[in-house]
Amino acid sequence: MIPPRFPLAVLPTPLVRAHQLEAVLGRGRVLLKRDDLAGFAVGGNKTRPLEYLLGRALADRCDVLVTGGGPGSNFCPAAAVAARAAGLDCELVVCGGDDWDDGYGSANLAIAAAAGACIRPIGDHAREALDAAIEERAADLAAAGRRPFPVPRGGSTPLGTVGFAVAADELTAQLEQSVLAGGAEPALVVLAVGSGSSCAGLLAAGPPWPVLGVSVSRPLQEITSKVHALAQACARLLGYPPPRPRRLEIVDARGPGFGVASQADRAAARLALHTEGLLLDDTYGAKAFAVLTRRAGGVRGPVVFWHTGGVVPAVAALRRRVLGGRM
Repeated sequence: MIPPRFPLAVLPTPLVRAHQLEAVLGRGRVLLKRDDLAGFAVGGNKTRPLEYLLGRALADRCDVLVTGGGPGSNFCPAAAVAARAAGLDCELVVCGGDDWDDGYGSANLAIAAAAGACIRPIGDHAREALDAAIEERAADLAAAGRRPFPVPRGGSTPLGTVGFAVAADELTAQLEQSVLAGGAEPALVVLAVGSGSSCAGLLAAGPPWPVLGVSVSRPLQEITSKVHALAQACARLLGYPPPRPRRLEIVDARGPGFGVASQADRAAARLALHTEGLLLDDTYGAKAFAVLTRRAGGVRGPVVFWHTGGVVPAVAALRRRVLGGRM
């Protein structure tokens, strides 16, 4: 049974063929799943889990969404704007100090603040400390008589994962109804993996095609364990059969570090921009696209790149590269 949903995104997001990229790579069909065009503020694929998280928050008569992330988090502004659209207050717990408006990711937090979110820095703590801080803030609000709805960073809960389980069915339907795939199932679907819910949702849906998750944040063993646990919990929630782990491969693409693009990542972002007009951020998109370009030549059949979004940090990354003379 599908949980309650608060509609935000314009769905289905487009599935298009990347003709120019195909010519450069010298291979057959490459398809782009354009979640950067989800149609809600700058939410990108973050809109998908938020629809179900907010649906539950409203059903439970909550009045404030409590979540968080790093200063450059794409989830934070999406959550703030979505909460406003749903008529809820929003509090964001972020790592870093009060000078976030001068640091990396300031545009994302500026959007969140403009949407009315209360931003609560917790100092220079690691991002791993955020989920506990979110729960603590929610407990404080509950003690003060509020009705908080706490959500861990990235919206990575079994309920949030439902958004991408539904997205898997969306992609399957698009492939069946169009001629883009040339009558063949994808040989590979590639997407970035941060907190894990996107990849877990695809796995929970039992996709007929292999999924390649590109880990940009967590060590391989940690993220693999988390994705499988989320997928299993999501499948139980929806009444689906147990996920098939063999349909998923995860690779470690952290490179120089979270949010730091390597030379190969920057080259991949430039290729995406110059061929298909895609804006890719350094944290997610560039790293995933770099893996796609390396893997595309080694498989037969159509390949799908799931563009998860991140327009604001993508523009910030472009600015840094242009000013640094690296474009």
